[in-house]
Amino acid sequence: METRLSNGNTQVVIGGNRPTVMIGERINPSGKKKLAAALREGNMDAVRHEALAQVAAGAEILDVNVVTEGVNEIDLLPRVVEALLATVNIPLCIDINNPKALKKALEVYPGKALVNSVSAEERSLEEVLPMVKQYNAAVIGLTLDDAGIPKSAEKRLELAYKIVERAQSVGIPKEDILIDCLALALGSDDKAAAVTLQAIRAVKEQLGLNQTLGASNVSFGLPNRMVVNNAFLPLAIFAGVTCPTVDPTKVASTIAATDLILGRDRFSMRYINDYRRQEKRARDENA
Repeated sequence: METRLSNGNTQVVIGGNRPTVMIGERINPSGKKKLAAALREGNMDAVRHEALAQVAAGAEILDVNVVTEGVNEIDLLPRVVEALLATVNIPLCIDINNPKALKKALEVYPGKALVNSVSAEERSLEEVLPMVKQYNAAVIGLTLDDAGIPKSAEKRLELAYKIVERAQSVGIPKEDILIDCLALALGSDDKAAAVTLQAIRAVKEQLGLNQTLGASNVSFGLPNRMVVNNAFLPLAIFAGVTCPTVDPTKVASTIAATDLILGRDRFSMRYINDYRRQEKRARDENA
């Protein structure tokens, strides 16, 4: 199954038999004091800088989140979307907290956006899905409901089915529904990653949908987090994740090597191109 996104000019295709598509996660003020301050000031320079750095590292979609204390999301989100569209030529994933802000962002978006996200909570389904349909977007479905994130893979699969059923009931085609089986911290539950991988495999086998994942959540609270992340991410891709939400400046090489091993990189060109990008980046940093 293939999901097609665009910014009005450039189209990105996500699919299980294709190379992994990276969704760049760094335009998010959570934990980034400088970016949060810039957003409060309405200064787009920091946003543009993050966008360009992620695209240079190989991101093909950018996640956009502006939620931080002291900003009006309804006003700011569409302005950030417009600034990004003028800066980089790739599709956007609009990460929302407020459905009214989502509407304003989709009104200024010229192509097929990805909406991050809807959950299996009734309020979320009722507010977000009709808007996704109205603006011909694609949507990420989170496998959580009013009771929270299920501990079992079986329950997460059940919630994925529910999201798909409700999305299709308002006219959203199956190929425009992506699922996030949610990575939880191993530091608080040593079975968390195994359950997530089981859920990813079940969604792939039973629903055949494209899937994303905030893979770095798995290492939260642990030392040497990148070691854990770089072990978990290839397993998640092999299980069925096709477009992880990641920091491409840190994991692009891991993803390139994973695709090479899985036979998704004809003549090793993506792996070689990533190697060249890393070499250039190192030269620029040492110049």
